[in-house]
Amino acid sequence: MVFSFFTICIIGLLYGASPSWFFRSFLLESPPPGVDQSHILRAVMMLYIALGLFWLYCAFSEKYRDAGIVVLCVFCGGLVTGRILSVVIDGIPSPLLVLYVFIELSVVPLCIWLLRRDNQ
Repeated sequence: MVFSFFTICIIGLLYGASPSWFFRSFLLESPPPGVDQSHILRAVMMLYIALGLFWLYCAFSEKYRDAGIVVLCVFCGGLVTGRILSVVIDGIPSPLLVLYVFIELSVVPLCIWLLRRDNQ
């Protein structure tokens, strides 16, 4: 969960610290972001950072560790489901986003294994 904290915070900061940089770097064919797009990216940034802080707390709290693992599993499971749906509907994205599919897909069974191991 500590690794997830660092990873999600970096990704969140990439989204929201400078929406215009994010658009130039990752959405090459898009016009610069307007107020609404910047607003959404900054909200997503803080959502990611909040989740990361929750996972960091859970990593060091025995009472909340399982809850943190469940939330991490649901988060990655939801993202990878959406990404796979997009691959089917829209086609294969850039290599970085394909890498995200494999990372998120590997986290889900790891979370399930951790939960089962803790409950034995």
